[in-house]
Amino acid sequence: MTIAAERIERLHDLAKAAAADGNDDRARDYVRLARRVAERNRLTLPREFRRFTCDSCDVYLRPGKNARVRLQDGHVVITCDCGAHARYPYEG
Repeated sequence: MTIAAERIERLHDLAKAAAADGNDDRARDYVRLARRVAERNRLTLPREFRRFTCDSCDVYLRPGKNARVRLQDGHVVITCDCGAHARYPYEG
């Protein structure tokens, strides 16, 4: 694991902890920094990180607090408070 990948993992953990404490601005800063590190080092973000961050406003998503999760026609639809949608397929 490269230094950049370790940094992204650490920032993900910090964003999750900050969001759990209710500090959404700090969590957003961690998400933006992690995206920037990944972009500069040409890395893909981990799946869990991509699924729990909003692409539009960079907020760390917490289902029930700032995100709505619905199941529709074989997809999980996550809607952020900003109105952005993310759809992920599932089998079930």
